[in-house]
Amino acid sequence: MTRRAFIAALGLAAIALATPPARAQLAPLQDKPFAEHKVVLQLSDNDPKKQGLVISVASNLMKHYDPDKVAVEIVAFGPGIELLKPDNANRKLVESLVAQGARVDICLNTVDTIERDTGKRPDYIATATPVEVGVAQILLLTENGYTLVRP
Repeated sequence: MTRRAFIAALGLAAIALATPPARAQLAPLQDKPFAEHKVVLQLSDNDPKKQGLVISVASNLMKHYDPDKVAVEIVAFGPGIELLKPDNANRKLVESLVAQGARVDICLNTVDTIERDTGKRPDYIATATPVEVGVAQILLLTENGYTLVRP
């Protein structure tokens, strides 16, 4: 290796080390310019009662405030992604919330883990917004004025 090539390689290595690692993609914030209230609901349990409670809280918020005045986002990760499977009994309620302007996120980290463990990628409803890391999405939302509620 010539001296010039060595110096060039050293320079590229320095640039690579100085560049921060790529961050996982987070879903952008909801486009609700008139929202006076912003709530993120965490769902990390596969308990049908918890699923029902999260749906109920989201629905009640959408009814209490005008749907344009409240931003509601449900973030499902870990066992909580069961809510977003096509055969879940609450599927129609979740799709109704999305149609009213709520957003429902599914953690792709959880989906990847299930695929790695079982050899099969789990299906989930098309209205779910995929996010790389559910907890990171919650952190992004709380850093941007959302109140975290874990029913």
